[in-house]
Amino acid sequence: MTDRRDFTPAPPLPGMRWPGDAGLAVSVVVNIEEGAELSIGDGDEANEAIYEAVEQVDDVIDPCMESHFEYGPRAGWPRIRAVLAARGIPATLNACGRAIARTPWIAAEAVDDGHEVSAHGWRWERHVGMDRDHEAGVIAQTVAAIAQAAGTPPVGWHTRSATSGQTRALLLEQGGFLYDSNAYNDDIPYFDGRHVVLPYAFDTNDMRFFNRGGFVFAEDFSRYCIAAFDRLLAESAHSPRMLSIGLHTRIIGRPARIAGLEQFLDHALAHEGVWFARRDQIAHHWRASHGLPLWSASA
Repeated sequence: MTDRRDFTPAPPLPGMRWPGDAGLAVSVVVNIEEGAELSIGDGDEANEAIYEAVEQVDDVIDPCMESHFEYGPRAGWPRIRAVLAARGIPATLNACGRAIARTPWIAAEAVDDGHEVSAHGWRWERHVGMDRDHEAGVIAQTVAAIAQAAGTPPVGWHTRSATSGQTRALLLEQGGFLYDSNAYNDDIPYFDGRHVVLPYAFDTNDMRFFNRGGFVFAEDFSRYCIAAFDRLLAESAHSPRMLSIGLHTRIIGRPARIAGLEQFLDHALAHEGVWFARRDQIAHHWRASHGLPLWSASA
């Protein structure tokens, strides 16, 4: 049977190590989506339905939903930023173009702190079903907004949930993308041609505080992420591993949840053989470790 999908386990890479002879790369991803959620008040066709409140308002402006998203930039981001800065942790900001255009100070502060600003679409929406020309325009619009706010264009991309069938091809045609995170199928990076794919994760992710995802207390987040960290660190003695930790300013940034992030980071920092890195750094090292030349947007 010929299969368009690849179910084959990646071969072990016992000789490959991350910088500092680390076996485990930890990628902290802060999703910046607030202001990019669908809102009739912003001229969108509908209101966002996924947020803290379990209800949906149709056809009219929803101040409750909008207020929930406003919490992220106003209160959540300063908390997360302080936690990362106190521990010297580099992160990737997965930023929607419309969100970062409305909160450009977040991009400026992130760059000042040594973080990466990556692309997460223009609006916070799925790309599945988009026609090719429309999606190409969305990608270009997102790149332009991030370049203006951060000072440099993004080199990484992650679509919310479902991509279209042509998303990766459009990223390659647009140029300037070192990697994307539109995959959930492994604990290590891999190549699509020479393009780097950095799998993301929905389990080690604060999104599980929402929609009956199982997280209630801060310790639920830290315990789960620590369990993943401990297992991957043990496996990394024999072959490299990568752990993605997904954060949202309006979720983990709440006062009763932020300690979960602190607990996980302090646990991870207490161990040897760990490399905290931005996703662009991980992708660059993955290429170099496979004998590929230094990547540049013009290459």
